[in-house]
Amino acid sequence: MLLRFRTANVRSLRDEQELTFVAPLEADAAREIKLADGTIRVYPLIGIFGANASGKSNILAALCDMRDAVLDSYARWASRQGIPRHVFGLAPKCAYEPSFFEVDVVLDGVRWTYGFELGAERVESEWVHSYPRGRRQEWLDRDASRSEPYRWPGKRIQDRGQLARRTRPDTLLLSTAGTDNHPQLSVLFHWFRRNLWSIGPEGERKDRESFTATQLEGEQGPRIRELLRVADLGITGAEVEPGEAGRSHAVRLLHRSADGGEVAFDWQHESFGTRSWFALLGPILLALDEGAVLLIDELDASLHSRMAAEVIRIFADPDANPAGAQLIFTSHDASLLSSPSGERLLAPEQVWLTEKDKDGATQLYALTEAQPGEEENLTVSYLEGAFGAVPDLLEGQIARRMAVRRGSGQR
Repeated sequence: MLLRFRTANVRSLRDEQELTFVAPLEADAAREIKLADGTIRVYPLIGIFGANASGKSNILAALCDMRDAVLDSYARWASRQGIPRHVFGLAPKCAYEPSFFEVDVVLDGVRWTYGFELGAERVESEWVHSYPRGRRQEWLDRDASRSEPYRWPGKRIQDRGQLARRTRPDTLLLSTAGTDNHPQLSVLFHWFRRNLWSIGPEGERKDRESFTATQLEGEQGPRIRELLRVADLGITGAEVEPGEAGRSHAVRLLHRSADGGEVAFDWQHESFGTRSWFALLGPILLALDEGAVLLIDELDASLHSRMAAEVIRIFADPDANPAGAQLIFTSHDASLLSSPSGERLLAPEQVWLTEKDKDGATQLYALTEAQPGEEENLTVSYLEGAFGAVPDLLEGQIARRMAVRRGSGQR
């Protein structure tokens, strides 16, 4: 389970930014997680809202950058010239500064902190801390600026010398440990392998459609068909025709006909919204079963706000989400902050906002910093700009600019 994520000098995130799932003790929407030294309350989902180009997507991208570094640095970076990074591009000095990543996670009731700093050519630092009894244990302290980069406080990690010898300067030690199936560190490596699955509004939709179609033929079939029916799309069922060798499955959704029967439509005749919902179902159900952390960029893309709200409710409902899966999503849709009846779909602590400062750097902050009232309509206040994170644009400004330019003969 993910507790916190911190990053700096990554994409539009110049200064250190933190995203946290940790909830106040009295938070009703949070789950109680047992730790070796007590309990902690953790939210099952977080929504990130903000104007276009404010950096919402870059929060998710930074998480994926961290995951990819852990999974790929040992096996794939050896063939590259330098370390693949996405530094803050609007300040030239950032190219010479390290990129910082750190997560706090819970694995089998124990909290871990893992992080690293990446330079252009080498791993500048890397650290592993564990809290088996509530007090911090340092397992790894790596610093490339020292004559002896590796220190092993407490000497808790087995095969330390072999791990250090096999880890190149441009490789994360955790990546080496996971590749070698290290008896102690592999559990942390595999957390990255089994989490931070990313879904974006562009690309890979066909792959997700194909994956959901494959799931239709297995144990997930009844659940997928039920979620298609309850989506009120007029769908009564689904058929799957296995594709020929090397080709994906062919899906035909069944629709209720005027005479009470069913009509199967070819896939290309389905609406984009229907196909988007179908493509989400396979990854969502897999994440729910695995208890994984799922990242969805622009949850509202091609989905009606009521359907996007149902995704939120699925992750929030402990009966629908018994394995403790987590969701981080971005959205422009302010209606996801509250339902038409005024119900808050997300607690203020679950709502995060992004804005760009005068230098073009993304600032990430929780809605609680704006101190919304207990009965305040979050949707209305957000759209009115009370919390920031909305376009700095006056009503009708674009149309007036176009009229002025047309009147002056400019193109």
